[in-house]
Formats: sequence, C-alpha cells, structure tokens
Amino acid sequence: MRPLMIFAAGLGTRMRPLTDSLPKPLIPVAGRTLLDRALDLGRDAGAGPVVVNTHYLGDQIAAHLADRDVAISDEPGAILDTGGGLRQALPLLGQGPVMTLNPDVVWTGPNPLAALNAAWRDEMEALLMLVPLDRATGRQGAGDFSLDAAGRISRRGDFVYGGAQIIRPDRLARIPDTVFSLNRLWDLLIAEGRAFGIAHPGGWCDVGYPQAIPLAEAMLDA
Repeated sequence: MRPLMIFAAGLGTRMRPLTDSLPKPLIPVAGRTLLDRALDLGRDAGAGPVVVNTHYLGDQIAAHLADRDVAISDEPGAILDTGGGLRQALPLLGQGPVMTLNPDVVWTGPNPLAALNAAWRDEMEALLMLVPLDRATGRQGAGDFSLDAAGRISRRGDFVYGGAQIIRPDRLARIPDTVFSLNRLWDLLIAEGRAFGIAHPGGWCDVGYPQAIPLAEAMLDA
C-alpha cells in the first residue's frame, strides 16, 4: 500500500458561484462528488493511509468524511499550497513516496494511480501522470511539460499535468517557506533528471469551472 494525499483545501475561485457555499471537492458530477470520485480511485489502487487537507469550508468536507477511514489535515490559517500542505500532512502519511491527487478532475480509462504505481522505479523522485494537450478536455491554456525518450519531463510542451503523481517528499524539509507549490520541488528534480512522466491513455477533464461540469458528464457518458 502507498499513502495518498488528496488536495481539497483550495478556495475554488474559478468555480464560483457554485463554491460560494459549497467547497469545490463536494460539487457533484454525474451524481457523485469530485471528492468521492478521487477516493474511489485511491481505494481501487490500494492506497493507504489516505489524507485529505482542508481549509475553505473545511467543516463540510470533514462532515462528509466522518464515517470514512480518511485522515484530515486542516489548514486553519493561510492555505499552505500543495508543497506546504503536503509537508504538513507527512506525519499522517508515513515514510516513503506518496501519491497525490487533485480531486477537481475526472478520469476515464485506466486508474491513473494504479498506472503510476505500476510504472514507478526506485531511481525516480517524481512520476507525474500527463495528458496530451489535444485530449485535455476543459483545459484552458497551454501545455505544461514535454517527455523525452527516457520518460523524463521538462518544462513547456504538449502535455498537461493531470493532477496525479507519485513523489518522494524528502526534500520538502529543505524549502524554508511555509506556503509554497510543489512546482518548487518539481523544478529541483527536473534539473537533476529525477522527474518523470507517463501519458494517460484514457479520458480526462479539468472540472475547475462551472462550464466544465457538462463536459465531464458527457465524457463519462461516452
């Protein structure tokens, strides 16, 4: 089993007005909340322990998870961003590489977490699930990364980060800031050739704004 961190602390600004009174992870898509869909992926991939971080309307998320075997890492002050949030949650996640998952995307096809586990190798410090830009439903903007023949990633290219990865968190302790993005860690690993990626062969939809919900539902119905 590998630990899983689900990032659920964001303000959901792009999803307004739906997030005025509901945290984005609890928005339903095709009758199931985004958070439950993320938890399903983790369960099916054999993840454990599972940690969800909270901030905005976090009491609603905590209540939603009250009867689940899921730990909460609350961020009651400033949102710590992905890097700071993961570092705070490490005592709940245990040692070794950690899977992380953004709940505001919907996947079809192979389970991305299971695929990452199958592709993970000891020489990796990060393995990101990527989506070709031309198949990234709901994506607004350019791609994030390129892949070389050995599977290493570099900045800029025609692949989008899909919101799922395995990462070694050891170097987080060296970053002095309290609030920071995992992009900081990725850049360190890319420079050393220790950051890798694989491409998701199925469907993917960014459910970050209201107009993307019907796009995701259509993809799930296809």
